[in-house]
Amino acid sequence: MQFEQDVSSWQGLAMDVPSSPAPLIATATLPGDIQAWADHLRTTHFPPERNFLKAHVTLFHALPPMLLEEVRSLMATLAGDTSPIDARIDAVMDLGGGTALRILSPHMLDLRAQIADHFHGMLSAQDHSKPRLHVTVQNKVVRAQARALQDELAAGFAPRDFSFTGLALHHYRGGPWEAAGQWSFRRRYRS
Repeated sequence: MQFEQDVSSWQGLAMDVPSSPAPLIATATLPGDIQAWADHLRTTHFPPERNFLKAHVTLFHALPPMLLEEVRSLMATLAGDTSPIDARIDAVMDLGGGTALRILSPHMLDLRAQIADHFHGMLSAQDHSKPRLHVTVQNKVVRAQARALQDELAAGFAPRDFSFTGLALHHYRGGPWEAAGQWSFRRRYRS
């Protein structure tokens, strides 16, 4: 209960002021070819008046800002000990008022679970729930528009295998995200 009160107090801070505390968003980094493809889909289909982010895969939506240095340290350590993580974009995903690309990656979910375990008791309700890895290409549209895009994308859809290349951290200030760090997976694949 106390943490939920703390979260609501720092989430209400002025997010436009660069020096103010801002929730931290943790993402998994896509390889260049998948990033470009997903960015193109997002630019084409996301409502332009609300599209000020590149395509991304969110791992945590709102880590407390007072954990910034601890999150950075943990992500750097994990990235150094982790090989690029296999994943598959396996389906078009219905978000109700939007559309996403569903991602399967048991190893990324394992890594996320390690981070969640480290910050046990400090996660928001949203970040405490089981994640559904995805890339959003459209959001906050009427249901009929979302269904039309899902049908269009599903008609020509083919699964895509790739490897996540690292982790990134961002400050959320109400608009475009402010970079707070990026770490590449550096461990070599085992033969």
